[in-house]
Amino acid sequence: MKAEELRQKFIEFFRARGHAVVLSSSLIPDDPSVLLTTAGMQQFKKYFTGELDAEKDFNSKNTISIQKCFRTSSIDEVGDDTHGTFFEMLGNFSFGGYFKEEAIKYAHEFITSKDWMGLEIDFVSVFKGDDNVPADEESEKIWESLGVEKIKKFDRDDNFWGPTGNEGPCGPSTEIYVKNAVGNSVEVWNLVFNEYYSKSGVLEPLMIKGVDTGMGIERLAMVTQKVSNIFETDLFTPLTSVLPHELPERVKRILADHARAVSFLTSDGVRPSNKEAGYILRRLMRRMIVHGADFENLFNKVGEIYSPAYSELNLNVVLEEFKKENDKFQKTLKSGLKELGKLESIDAAAAFKLYETYGLPFEILKDTEISGDKAKNLSREEFDKEFARHQEKSRAGAEKKFGGHGLLLDTGELKAVDERELKIVTRLHTATHLMQAALRQVFGPEVKQNGSDITAERTRFDFFFSRKVTPEELKKVEDLVNQKIAEDLPVGFVEMPIEEAKKTGALYFFKARYGQKVKVYFMGKDLESAWSREFCGGPHVSHTAEVGKFKILKEESTAAGIRRIRATVE
Repeated sequence: MKAEELRQKFIEFFRARGHAVVLSSSLIPDDPSVLLTTAGMQQFKKYFTGELDAEKDFNSKNTISIQKCFRTSSIDEVGDDTHGTFFEMLGNFSFGGYFKEEAIKYAHEFITSKDWMGLEIDFVSVFKGDDNVPADEESEKIWESLGVEKIKKFDRDDNFWGPTGNEGPCGPSTEIYVKNAVGNSVEVWNLVFNEYYSKSGVLEPLMIKGVDTGMGIERLAMVTQKVSNIFETDLFTPLTSVLPHELPERVKRILADHARAVSFLTSDGVRPSNKEAGYILRRLMRRMIVHGADFENLFNKVGEIYSPAYSELNLNVVLEEFKKENDKFQKTLKSGLKELGKLESIDAAAAFKLYETYGLPFEILKDTEISGDKAKNLSREEFDKEFARHQEKSRAGAEKKFGGHGLLLDTGELKAVDERELKIVTRLHTATHLMQAALRQVFGPEVKQNGSDITAERTRFDFFFSRKVTPEELKKVEDLVNQKIAEDLPVGFVEMPIEEAKKTGALYFFKARYGQKVKVYFMGKDLESAWSREFCGGPHVSHTAEVGKFKILKEESTAAGIRRIRATVE
């Protein structure tokens, strides 16, 4: 089966069994504990903890998704038979709807039935237990009742799924292994049974037991298409086929993998930079640039493969951003490679200097096609230590300059490192309230918040809206915000019971968890006549004129039905 058919089969199977289909969330997660989205369960984390209600939001306790994922841990290894960065995760989830028996029976039927995948299970694994958590004998018995004879018992490293980030839902898992084309056993599906909540390693029972499963479509395609590795599936062969024939196979795989990752990261709003997700994107882009190829054809082929399933994929923006990074990098690349050629060997200090001065990332320095054996003794750990040492040095300089100690403000939504940044994010936070009110005035009540993130550089605001926004409409929003700033409206708040607050018509974020009492911030003479009313905890300016000039930098799609605006204040 082709990958597109696998997606449709998965949706068809679980939809017929009462699961709500939920669109993939962005690769930029709402969860501040992780840099990028690494698993399907991340967007559902609060449903497992009971903070949000699945029945209320999805009309079902059971959901499925095909989630875009990215794992940074695989960047260095891309090029072999198994490692990739971007991948799609098929997953079914239950938040108190069903547990082990139904989840295992669903998985068994989908994998083995000739009506679905028609594969033969080689073996399954279950958690064998340890001093803290008992063995998962229940899953073992369920598999036996289905006629699966080969059951292996593994320890915590293999069959106990920890939380994403520092804390969260977790529990024992059971994995399904099938044979690939060369007879090797491959794990295709991991079923996690969330029974506990982990905080700093301490486990407490979850009030609502849940199911969280994940099956990489690349591996499923590999076994159903009877090929020996993921790069021989229809998700990769169209990409490698447009690359120059003379390129080594390993380089073709790197370029194909990175082209997919760059396309989705860029389309989800990431831009090349020297920090966080932007740093990851820059590493991928520059690794591609060094190897050289007809990248326009490669990115267009990514669009052909994925645009039918992911309408948010924006190849025009991808090509534009890649060209900008290429033009920027070419200025120093030649000098960097010349400097690299002078070295007999590359240790951590030399590697960081090449990165800092010429922008040559670790992956390029380790690439034998570029540096030969010069960096054979250089490890990622050593490079990261050198990188961290220089970051600490820079941070110490900033603290000395500003008198700060780490982040002065970090609410998850707002981040500021010092008093100067605190004043900027306060202005931006108030501007974000004004922008949401302006969006609703221009587009109507369809506009609803889907998350925000505010730093000293910009505000990022995600909202539900069903179509593309025109430049003229954006200008209306920008002008309306600046009009309200010029009116110098007073900003105040009242604290009241949440049910009473809802009756005022104040906006609130449906994913947020509020207490019995909330603060309603308003902009205007009073709450009743205010132009903007929202549940919020602050901080805000006292009058809108303090915001300064508001400017929209960019508007784009992040997923089907979700738009994103980046804006700043001057």
